[in-house]
Amino acid sequence: MTLPLVPGLVYHIYNRGNNGENLFFEPRNYRYFLELYAKYVAPAAVTYAYCLLPNHFHLLVKIRVPVSGDGVSPSRAFANLFSTYTKTINKNYHRTGSLFEKPFRRKAVTDDRYFKTLVAYIHQNPRKHGLVADYRDWRHSSYHTILGTQPTRLARDEVLGWFGDRAGFVQYHEAIANFKGIADIIEDDA
Repeated sequence: MTLPLVPGLVYHIYNRGNNGENLFFEPRNYRYFLELYAKYVAPAAVTYAYCLLPNHFHLLVKIRVPVSGDGVSPSRAFANLFSTYTKTINKNYHRTGSLFEKPFRRKAVTDDRYFKTLVAYIHQNPRKHGLVADYRDWRHSSYHTILGTQPTRLARDEVLGWFGDRAGFVQYHEAIANFKGIADIIEDDA
C-alpha cells in the first residue's frame, strides 16, 4: 500500500515510464509537462528542485498545508498531472495505455544533509545516466532557474538559503559531482 503524502513534509517524488518507456519525446513535451505541473501540482506543493529526463523524472517538494478542507488532495493533484499528460501524449504519438509506472514513488526527506544532497543528486541525474557530460548542460532541470534572477515558481530563496547563497549552491554541486557514493545516500536508482 502506498502511503499518502502528508501536508508539511518534504518528499523526493520520482517516477519513470511504464516498462522503461520514454515520457518525453521532444522538447515541447518537457515544457508541456511543466505547464501541467504548474496547473495541477503547484497549488498542492512547494517545489524546490526538479529534473526531467527522457524516461523518468525527479521532484523535490514540500506538501502544502491546506488553508481549508476544500482543496484537492496532493495525491489527486499528481494523478491529475499524470492522467492529463498521458492523454495528450497518447493522442499526439498514437499510443495507448499507461505511460507512467504506478504508483509514483516517494520518499520523505527527514534531515538537512539529505535535503542538500538530494538537490544536487536531482540536478546531476542527467550525467549519471550518460545524457550529458556536464550536468549543467541539461536544459530540463531546475539548476539554472535556481541560480537565475528571473521570476519563478520554484522556492529559489529557500533552496539557496539551505546552501548559504548562490556560491555555496554551486560549490556544493561541484563537490557532490565528484562523489561516487551519492546514489548510496539517495537510495534509489530511478
